[in-house]
Amino acid sequence: MTEAKAPDSSRRSERSRRAIYDAALALVGEAGYGRTTIEGIASRAGVGKQTIYRWWPSKAAVLMEAFLDLAEQAAAEAGADGAAEYAIPDTGDLRADLRMVLRATVDEMNSPVYDAPARALTAEGLLDAELGAQFVEKLLEPQLRLYVDRLRAAEAAGQVRTGLDARIALELFVGPLTHRWLLRTLPLTHAYADTLVGYAVDGLAPRA
Repeated sequence: MTEAKAPDSSRRSERSRRAIYDAALALVGEAGYGRTTIEGIASRAGVGKQTIYRWWPSKAAVLMEAFLDLAEQAAAEAGADGAAEYAIPDTGDLRADLRMVLRATVDEMNSPVYDAPARALTAEGLLDAELGAQFVEKLLEPQLRLYVDRLRAAEAAGQVRTGLDARIALELFVGPLTHRWLLRTLPLTHAYADTLVGYAVDGLAPRA
């Protein structure tokens, strides 16, 4: 007789966790953060409410982890050989490399999959200091470090001025992009991203 195998609880838990991620992101996109509840996430994911509370203390924590997972998947798809950690490409042309990554950022910001949870976490992070700190540490800082690394490589190659403060420099294009996304004042386009890169790289003074 073939011995029956015991159910794999780790696989079952991973399926449940993945279903909860998907449910949280979907509900925030459909109903907004304020109308998303733990009960709604549990029902959508097909799990008990107690399962969610066993793993997370709040819906904000669920959404944070789900969004982190979404970001890691995007990084893995963009990175070489599916690596979760990747760098901004260094083709030797700083302008082209920055245009490429800012255009990809525009596409991400315009995606409903990204937009709703990102806005929810940004807004909630202003009210919840601990959540806000996690948002900066786990989501914002890793992305900013990629720009810092690329700008330092450009400095070493003589493509930008020596002694450049990379953290301030990256704000010249990341800041306006985020500002326009937050306020929804004007559309986010590839042309806008290209213009930001041009202004940041060339400056505003007349060119010789």
